[in-house]
Amino acid sequence: MRGIPKMFSRALTLTGALGFATAAGLALAGCGKGQEGAGGGAAAATPGAKGAGGGADRPVPVLVAETVSKDVPIFLEGLGTVTAYKTVNVRSQVDGRLDKVIFQEGQPVKQNELLAQIDPRPFEILLHQGEAALTRDQAQLDGAQRDYDRYVAVGGQHLLPQQQIDDQKALVEQLRGTVLNDKATIENAKLQLDYARIKSPINGITGVRLVDPGNIVHAADTGGIVVVTQMDPIAVLFTLPQDDLPEVARQLRLGPLAVEADSRDGSQVLATGTLGLIDNQINQGTATMRLKAIFPNPERTLWPNAFVKARLRLTVRKGALVIPAVAVQRGPQGAFVYVAKGDQAELRTIVVERIEGEEALISQGLVAGEKVVREGQSQLRPGSKLALREGGGGGAGKSGGGAGKSGGGAGKSGGGAKPPGGTGQSGAAGGASGAGAHGKHGGHKVSQ
Repeated sequence: MRGIPKMFSRALTLTGALGFATAAGLALAGCGKGQEGAGGGAAAATPGAKGAGGGADRPVPVLVAETVSKDVPIFLEGLGTVTAYKTVNVRSQVDGRLDKVIFQEGQPVKQNELLAQIDPRPFEILLHQGEAALTRDQAQLDGAQRDYDRYVAVGGQHLLPQQQIDDQKALVEQLRGTVLNDKATIENAKLQLDYARIKSPINGITGVRLVDPGNIVHAADTGGIVVVTQMDPIAVLFTLPQDDLPEVARQLRLGPLAVEADSRDGSQVLATGTLGLIDNQINQGTATMRLKAIFPNPERTLWPNAFVKARLRLTVRKGALVIPAVAVQRGPQGAFVYVAKGDQAELRTIVVERIEGEEALISQGLVAGEKVVREGQSQLRPGSKLALREGGGGGAGKSGGGAGKSGGGAGKSGGGAKPPGGTGQSGAAGGASGAGAHGKHGGHKVSQ
């Protein structure tokens, strides 16, 4: 009885071992099939993805612009500094106590407008003294003149010596000079009294008050009372290379030249004026010439000492051949562009006359009406196929390519869904098929 259970136990152990080995083999076989199915799905998805993204003959989406012939204004640009047309440091011309300041800081003032008042009493006293001296000396002159007239009348009868008559005449002339001196003293006193009323010498805007009321001011003070700056019109000093001097001088002789004052980044036109003068010397250190332009400035858009970009309108180029400046490429042979010939790209060497803002003036290599590639040149080679598109066409092509990639991902997911059976292979094939379909659809969108 004890042997039978022992044999039975060994048989059960052997049977269990065989069963475990069989299960392990089936599991390995199923894994191999699943991997094969997944590999097949990946292999199936790969051709689809290749078809979606990568044909060598696939058209390159580009933006093109037409070469046009038009009149183009030619500008010369230089960095400029705004400077006041006139600047006056208003100072006292007489000594005295500053009684009151009438202006407000930053206030627009007119010429001869009262700004401040110095104590006028000392100058009024001088004026009264001069008037009194004039009255006295005028009376003496009148008396001397009457005596002289009598001497002359009596002298004709030889009753007075001629010397006495001559002395009286000299006295009259002396007193007449004294009267003239008194009048000059009165005029000087009136002038000093007028100087006590400090007025604006120009139209402009006052700055910061430099002296407060109650202080004693002197004619010798260098600080002054306030600085008045003329803002309208206003000037801009800017520089250009000396090589531009002959052409600028020639055009200036033909008539006034317009000048634009732009913000430093060139994004905004602040004012438009005319060229006033070319400085009479070239800066030897920088080989530049200095120019001065005058601008009306009623809105105060230009402010003294501000930096601006000055653009001198030199002339107008009639019938210039123009393309976008971004279309111009540089290579070992010089400047070139890609020209759209039907659906193919042609490399064309050109000669750029000058760049004006966002436009390039072409002197050789193109004719009006030709279409040049302005965006997408980096992907082009001579003879590349082109897919002309508008501004939003690139988004459609990229979206189509994304759909193809999404289809490929679906195929891979299908391949790994059920590794043990044939379902994995069919799923991978289906995913690859979907990837190929989406990829072709995306390519169709780009071609449009």
